[in-house]
Amino acid sequence: MTFSVAARCAETGLFGVAISSSSPAVAARCAHARGGVGAVASQNITDPSLGPTGLDLMEDGLGAAEALERIVATAPFIAYRQLALIDANGKTAGYSGAQTLGLHAIAEGEGVIAAGNLLAATDVPRAMVEAFGGAAGSFGSRLLASLAAGLEAGGEAGPVHSAGLYVVRKGVSWPIADLRIDWAGDAPIARLIDLWQLYEPMLEDYVTRARDPSRAPSYGVPGDE
Repeated sequence: MTFSVAARCAETGLFGVAISSSSPAVAARCAHARGGVGAVASQNITDPSLGPTGLDLMEDGLGAAEALERIVATAPFIAYRQLALIDANGKTAGYSGAQTLGLHAIAEGEGVIAAGNLLAATDVPRAMVEAFGGAAGSFGSRLLASLAAGLEAGGEAGPVHSAGLYVVRKGVSWPIADLRIDWAGDAPIARLIDLWQLYEPMLEDYVTRARDPSRAPSYGVPGDE
């Protein structure tokens, strides 16, 4: 019911997750990241608490593989979970429990991991990893290119209805991008890409407004002088 990509940008140190599902509001439950620490996709029959747990373990100094090993050893009902982690060094680790739904797979690359369940084909995550590695543009654009490649490779066995992009930066305590299409009758990934294209030029302005409003550009809305 879900396919996702979690990655670290080697140039900027940004972390992010892009994700899509047939279920509503997938990013609200499944996409987790923390600036300077890493990212976690917690999916399949989702336990959202595993995202922050993985991030806490990595912030405490464990690598992705060690953090995943700890979660698998201690989390209840772990057989129902699918997890993808990436740590501050860009190392990755993935897990698909015995109760993971339908066709499922995980693929790992340099600074990127993709995972999916109830897939139309098991090579969907590999297509996503390859697309991320070959994509140009900003980190957010590369994540979305990876997500679109997953859909092109077959995506879920059925239609997807929600999608999300979550990006964090070290030294900023909030996500610099948290964009969601929580329900769409069709084409949520295309709609998310359109939303990103609208938001990306404004991203740094929103960071500036939070940190120093006196330096912020105009808002570009009626009444703003």
